[in-house]
Amino acid sequence: RWLPLTRLIVLVILAIQVIALTFWFQLHGRKCPLAQEPSQVHILILSSWRSGSSFVGQLFSQHPDAFYMMEPAWHVWATMYQNSAKVLHMAVRDLIRSVFKCDMSVFDVYLPQKRNVSDLFQWEVSRALCSPPVCNSFQRSDFISKHACKTLCRKSPFSKVEEACRSYSHVVLKVVRIFDLKVLYPLLNDPSLNLKIIHLVRDPRAVFHSRKNTGGSLARDTRIVLRHKRNAMDTEPYAAMQEICRQALPSTLQDRYLLVRYEDIASNPLAKAAQLYSFAGLPFSPNLQSWVHNITHGQGLGKQAFDVDSRDAVNVSQAWRKALPYLQIAKLQEVCKDALKLLGYPLVKSEEEQKNMALDLFYAQTPLVNQESKRSLEPSPAISWTWTR
Repeated sequence: RWLPLTRLIVLVILAIQVIALTFWFQLHGRKCPLAQEPSQVHILILSSWRSGSSFVGQLFSQHPDAFYMMEPAWHVWATMYQNSAKVLHMAVRDLIRSVFKCDMSVFDVYLPQKRNVSDLFQWEVSRALCSPPVCNSFQRSDFISKHACKTLCRKSPFSKVEEACRSYSHVVLKVVRIFDLKVLYPLLNDPSLNLKIIHLVRDPRAVFHSRKNTGGSLARDTRIVLRHKRNAMDTEPYAAMQEICRQALPSTLQDRYLLVRYEDIASNPLAKAAQLYSFAGLPFSPNLQSWVHNITHGQGLGKQAFDVDSRDAVNVSQAWRKALPYLQIAKLQEVCKDALKLLGYPLVKSEEEQKNMALDLFYAQTPLVNQESKRSLEPSPAISWTWTR
């Protein structure tokens, strides 16, 4: 006799709870942390090896409002080097997402259990990892050399990395190990990220020249890049360049994607640095302007390949024209012809054209992406994309 009455009472209680929860969310839903916009801006510098990405990374590393990390994906490739780049894409993307959210537990898989900040790859080039709260030997506003940081900050505890990350308005990562832009679509759709992509490209002929000078340092990465291609090692380094050139083909996402050529930075560093900071929503202080000018107006081509030191940026960008034989250039142009065309790098048709330094070998603007390339790179309909110059 009491069972129907008990059921009725339970239903009434549940209805009251639903009404109460609905009313509460209407009043407080906008204040709920899950409903808030991301508090940080997330900048991904996407490039390939030897494209000037270390310099662009330093533009952000030296900014006092940016937490910068260079090549966190290196740890994925170093740990799981038996796999191809395609297989490693998902692990790289998951690591990028976690670091953007300042969740450094993602490194548990790749680093020893007892670790310091110095266990991170190239940690010493990050000003944020060489200043408080990670290291108290410097101030956040200081321009810090990696050699000084290595000496004074290498014993800093790893737990401070996450604390530091959360204290900055911008989190910036530099990655050269993404070979399919579609891998990034879930990050662009993630409401917990405020993601912007800076896609840095460079004349493939200059990349080829730079890779020749640092081939031994990139040997393991090259094997991973070519692992899925049969007999590719027989034609390396051209096979590796073919994969790099495919990665360089641009996809543009309105307001959240910026395509930048290294040659444009080298020819007008202050203006391009201002553009990069504006895109990221960062101020360009007079101190930073002086640093950018000095680092790009030095002497020679730089002391070491992987260091960011003062050098003549224009001469660095054009060094391949004097150093490479024309036969190698001709072969490379055939391998990378699509990327050269779409990115605005004219072909050289003779050794005379190659050596003629008065001949400009990059257009003021990149050509319009053709319709066939557009279709081949078309993302899912969930994302609004625009194709621009």
